[in-house]
Amino acid sequence: MVEIQLTGRAASPGLAFGPVTMLTMTVAGRTTSGDPAQEAAALRAAIEGARAELAEQIKTIQGDAADILEFQAAMLEDDALADAAYEVISTGIAADHAWRQALDVEIAGYRAAEDEYFRARAVDIVDIRERVLAHLGGADTVARIAGGSIVAADDITPSTFLATDWSQGGAIALAGGSPSSHVAMLARARGAPMVVGLGPLSWNGQPPTLALVDGDTGKVIFDPEPETIRRFEQRMVAARSELAVAEATSLAPAFIANGRRIAVLLNIAAPEDLASLNPAICDGIGLVRTEFLFEAAHGLPDEETQYRVYRDILVWAQDKPVTIRTLDAGGDKQIPGLTVDGESNPFLGLRGIRLSLARPEVFRMQLRALCRAAVHGTLKVMLPMVAVPSELDRANEILDAEFSALQAKGVACARPPLGIMVEVPAAALCARDFGAAFYSIGSNDLTQYTMAAARDIGAVADLNDTSNPAVLALIAATVEAGLKRGVEVSLCGDAAADTHLTTALLATGLTTLSVSPIAVARLKAAIAKVGS
Repeated sequence: MVEIQLTGRAASPGLAFGPVTMLTMTVAGRTTSGDPAQEAAALRAAIEGARAELAEQIKTIQGDAADILEFQAAMLEDDALADAAYEVISTGIAADHAWRQALDVEIAGYRAAEDEYFRARAVDIVDIRERVLAHLGGADTVARIAGGSIVAADDITPSTFLATDWSQGGAIALAGGSPSSHVAMLARARGAPMVVGLGPLSWNGQPPTLALVDGDTGKVIFDPEPETIRRFEQRMVAARSELAVAEATSLAPAFIANGRRIAVLLNIAAPEDLASLNPAICDGIGLVRTEFLFEAAHGLPDEETQYRVYRDILVWAQDKPVTIRTLDAGGDKQIPGLTVDGESNPFLGLRGIRLSLARPEVFRMQLRALCRAAVHGTLKVMLPMVAVPSELDRANEILDAEFSALQAKGVACARPPLGIMVEVPAAALCARDFGAAFYSIGSNDLTQYTMAAARDIGAVADLNDTSNPAVLALIAATVEAGLKRGVEVSLCGDAAADTHLTTALLATGLTTLSVSPIAVARLKAAIAKVGS
């Protein structure tokens, strides 16, 4: 075999070498009853089976992975999704063919939608389609991939990714996809190298058996020559050695070459992210996403539930600063009974602080729980998706009122400082006009809104680039505003973990970066090389 070298886009860093698993759609066979009533009953049972399976899987995971499956569960709970299939079944068509036909129409509609959010959800509908078809055919619900495999495919569904044991190594090489897709986010969180946008994976004859994946540069080599393997293995050994050194020093503070201290904080999506972590690994927690508390399977949390979770996180931090973000629902984070259904563009609709101010009863409960938890550590609270100063002003008024009410009742509490996430260009350009206690730059949305390029759309993924001068200028403007006002500015988006951007980000004047726990060692090592 002649080695095949392809170049795509880096989606998750790291190097991997292993056997290739070609991921293809499998069709589960089944015997048709020929009776429309029985076929309809079979489809109902399969949908219920898929729904129950999702509910069980959601119980075992947290954070972004749970959010993705929550969306799928909500889709399956919508009876309208299957209406077209039942109508076709009534004409004598088998349940599996009717379901595939109906979902293919739905998928095509999502992919053709003008709204970027709905186009990005097409892969989730594919996932739903395959789950139900597997239940209809009595087959395994998702592809099973051996640990250590290089998965080559046009795309990969969240279910397939989550069913794979990435702790044994392996990587993903996709013909399509996006560095900002749901699966790419999951890959980065689990340390699985991933390259997307390789173009058609077509082979002359036999499919490849081995592959090398460079998630740092976006290169993949199928059926590599022995010398290519030898050089790549040398790189892997060197990379492992560098990572071992970085991990060994990960408990030490981070400094650039000239001796300037850089604070490294943690992003966490759920308390489980802190399990077995030594607080010495970080200078505090820069982002606690509270959406995990509001997952549909659990219902809206009460004040006591929230208080206990926030308290436990603060106790873990041992008086280091902890920044908890108020509920950032809306956009791609839908919560039944809270978010707005049917918005033409959810990313530009009622989300983040806009939703909290429109649903004050939920917002007030969360603020009370945060005030109560604040006595257990150094708590800071930040508001997502703030666009104008009046939103911060209204939130401050509500926080003052809830704090005063708790004090009047004799409840132990403290008023935490209130800051804003800078993820809307308007907030970055006019940051000096906000009376925020601190600024935290959300690079994901700031990049998306600045470049008018969605994070989950492969066709515009090249535009969704935090290193673009326009994005860096907005980051620098926010840092300058913070310096003039004498308040801290940090960055907690995915860009903080991209070591290719470390030098550029620190050049804007940033001195605080917040990343997922798995990225701490690599980031500290990259910081040490800045200016050397």
